[in-house]
Amino acid sequence: MDKHKKFEPIDNSMLKTYSIFQRKSKVSLNDLGKKWQKGESFSTFLETLPNVLAGNHIRKVITSISNAYKSGSTVITGMGAHVIKVGLSPVIIDLMKRGIITAVALNGAGIIHDFELALAGCTSEDVAQSLASGQFGMAKETGECLNEAVQEGANEEIGLGLAVGRMIHEKKLPYSDISILAEGYRLNIPVTVHVAFGTDIIHLHPSFDSAKTGKATYRDFQLFASVISTLQGGVYLNIGSAVIMPEVFLKAITLVRNLGYNVDNFTTVNIDFLSHYRPMTNVVRRPTADTGKGYNLIGHHELILPLIAAGVIETIDK
Repeated sequence: MDKHKKFEPIDNSMLKTYSIFQRKSKVSLNDLGKKWQKGESFSTFLETLPNVLAGNHIRKVITSISNAYKSGSTVITGMGAHVIKVGLSPVIIDLMKRGIITAVALNGAGIIHDFELALAGCTSEDVAQSLASGQFGMAKETGECLNEAVQEGANEEIGLGLAVGRMIHEKKLPYSDISILAEGYRLNIPVTVHVAFGTDIIHLHPSFDSAKTGKATYRDFQLFASVISTLQGGVYLNIGSAVIMPEVFLKAITLVRNLGYNVDNFTTVNIDFLSHYRPMTNVVRRPTADTGKGYNLIGHHELILPLIAAGVIETIDK
């Protein structure tokens, strides 16, 4: 007995069809991109983007930030240090000065690159070149100055971000005008720093004090949570942080909701090179599940953030 089934080509002569004019379609002529005309404005450029996927989402993000600004709602930027390394400090600072960004949150590496740019006008060490010799992360000024500032902040019971921003400002570092931390100090805008021990080069230096760093960064978490409590109707951007800031944001959200704050109907935005689990889950989806909207924009920070910033400035200046 032959156990193998015999197959013949299927007969599709009786296939049921319908008219394309009766079908619901996701893309129509109104959604198509428009050609560019030389000499047009940036606002016109945004209008030429297709009304599909990221082309539509980036306009919605711009609108959400612009509406938050106009209504006086909170706009928070949570950042990985890579945002600073790819040259976006001037863009962030400009948005802070304009009153568009009302708070900034950094991971521990953020203070390193911000400080080094303010001090020396350069940052982003070549890790591959210095790792084999054990020299990676051993810059004297970075370790000593930052650890001293953090400890002074802990002694005075102020947050880590405020302590470092004050130090950069008061020492009048040569390039302090491009320091996000110093600008936060000057403008009285919260810049909080959220440290995971062992992740940053200054933790390797003998001047590092884990207890005082923990005290200062926890105070920043409490300050961050206070800012999050005002997020109703505002916008939270997570830019280039795959783990630390999404986790900190989620914990702050649950804390303030537990304490009775009404925090809903806000917009979250994740911007990164890749789609990671925690930003998608802890920023884009979970916090906005009941009310609000979350967007995920995949691409280079050095392209997407300037586009958003320019779009917001164009919108609010109309």
